[in-house]
Amino acid sequence: MSFVSHGPVVPTSDALGVLRPLPADAVLLDADGLLGGWQQRNTESTLPHCVDQLRVHGNLTNLRRLTGDADEEFAGFWFADTDVHKTLEAAFWSGSAGAFADEVAALLEKAQDPDGYLDTYYQDPANRDRQWAELHFSHEMYTAGHLIQAAVAAARSAPDSTPAQQVVSVARRFADLLVQRYGQSGETDGHPEVETALVELYRVTGHRPYLDLAARFVENRGHGVLGEGRFGPRYFQDHEPLRDTAEVTGHVVRQVYLLAGAVDVAVETGDRPLLETAVRLWDSALESRTYLTGGQGSRHRDEAYGDPYELPPDRAYAETCAAIGNFQLAWRLLLATGEARFADEMERVLYNGIAGSTAADGTAFFYSNPLQLRTGHDGSHEDAPSQRLTWYSCACCPPNLARLMASLHAYLATGGPDGLQLHLYSTGTVSIGGRGVRVETSYPWDEEVTVTVTGSPATPWTLSLRVPAWCDDVRLTVNGTPAPARGQITGGYLRLHRTWHTGDRVSLTFAMPARLVTAHPRVDAVRGTAALARGPLVYCLEHADLPALVLEDLELAPDPAVAVAHHSAGLAPVTLRVPVRVRPAGGEPLYRDLPRTTEPRPSAAVVTAIPYFLWANRAPGPMRVWIPLATQGA
Repeated sequence: MSFVSHGPVVPTSDALGVLRPLPADAVLLDADGLLGGWQQRNTESTLPHCVDQLRVHGNLTNLRRLTGDADEEFAGFWFADTDVHKTLEAAFWSGSAGAFADEVAALLEKAQDPDGYLDTYYQDPANRDRQWAELHFSHEMYTAGHLIQAAVAAARSAPDSTPAQQVVSVARRFADLLVQRYGQSGETDGHPEVETALVELYRVTGHRPYLDLAARFVENRGHGVLGEGRFGPRYFQDHEPLRDTAEVTGHVVRQVYLLAGAVDVAVETGDRPLLETAVRLWDSALESRTYLTGGQGSRHRDEAYGDPYELPPDRAYAETCAAIGNFQLAWRLLLATGEARFADEMERVLYNGIAGSTAADGTAFFYSNPLQLRTGHDGSHEDAPSQRLTWYSCACCPPNLARLMASLHAYLATGGPDGLQLHLYSTGTVSIGGRGVRVETSYPWDEEVTVTVTGSPATPWTLSLRVPAWCDDVRLTVNGTPAPARGQITGGYLRLHRTWHTGDRVSLTFAMPARLVTAHPRVDAVRGTAALARGPLVYCLEHADLPALVLEDLELAPDPAVAVAHHSAGLAPVTLRVPVRVRPAGGEPLYRDLPRTTEPRPSAAVVTAIPYFLWANRAPGPMRVWIPLATQGA
């Protein structure tokens, strides 16, 4: 087997695509930058926390039951193994696999059946006769997919270590079983995920049957093979062939994972129509089914997309795993097309929908991510808590966050013989093939990004720097001399082509005034409201900053002059100061006739808005992103 040090997504040299990911060690994030700080927090807090929770909640014991080292009852959901696999993947990407990887690799190897099957729930003697018999429900291939992705991380981060070799061997045996059993089948799993895992295993090993099986699974879906289930075939994206589908539908995580697998298959097989299908469906989600934070999914009942423009802020499901899947899908589309809009979406969902899911200390998490929490909300149940929880009965999100953050550096930049492309900004270094840059910035708190060349060949190459879609005013200096920026921006990137020299310095200033954002008129749940944003960050009002007021009584003053406040200490380095009117509504009847002869007299106040991703880090209480707009003269 040939091992290559790379990140989670590595198209082969013959694959369709415009951009190439960099080797895993080509990007190093500094811990004093926001993204590097998140990655360090993940290594020091989130990952150890996940390992502890796997022990507490019985996930590892489930494996020991099969090896004869424990006799407890099976614990958790039937797909509980996936939390082990995702945490193991995170451990490999983080470079701190250690004793946990030693332990789990040995358990997996010992627990695996002789034919390669490995799923502790269905290996239980009480459930063995149900293996492969309920694919709409069982998550067996989904579980295999996460095992395979842990093996990919092992192969690309620590190929010579014993646990890595054990995990790769175990995963390949399971993948070979899938090829043997389903290589000529019309069946598929109820939860997509194995598709993208099989493609990546093909990329690691060069074994073509893995790619062929992934392609088969993509094509098998959409023919009603999974039955009605509880929510109908749309829930599984099994209502029509993927290539014929016009809009995203059903369970959001299933949809974005399926599209990620479809992109992987498309670029490796040269299937441009399939790639165009994935772009079309991604567009349908972004155009009418995505929250301002980048979250997707407005229906709790089936964790699904709603109708077009059905985006209620207080009933947002916006599952954390869906945000992660959207980020991973956007990265694949960015590599395939080179279009900046996919990097723009990665930035939005990372800084808002994903970041908001994790507590400041890295050990508590949201499963769903609402954009409003009402006064009087009952947050006693884990389905709609008022604060992040340390773990969940269905704990898919925390280890998913751990594996994303552990590999986050792999998503920041791309490069090749013609140059380097920077897509996300944080302090750190990027280098490949004799070219290197040092990035220094306090982004997204500060407007300035400085890029210093640390190495360069003697021939010209292009340094491409993404200009965020939210930015209307970008200023450029090169080696201290102002230069025109707009004329050098094409396709969303400032492209500087020249013979670079070590020490050359490029400074970009992305103007970050506070902005008021309104939604499409058809998003009737927030009609007549506005949200606050600055740079890539969405802001919100939180009860902790205005305990004497009721959030539902506030409205933005007409033409509000929102001020930006910088802080050297506290929860957020940058907050917004927002003029509002307070219109007390206590004692008002639930309904009333129009016209109304008297209105409550509003009073004026200036309140603080914090970045959405930092809410619920102080105390439980109301929060809202969308704020009613006062009318002139009211």
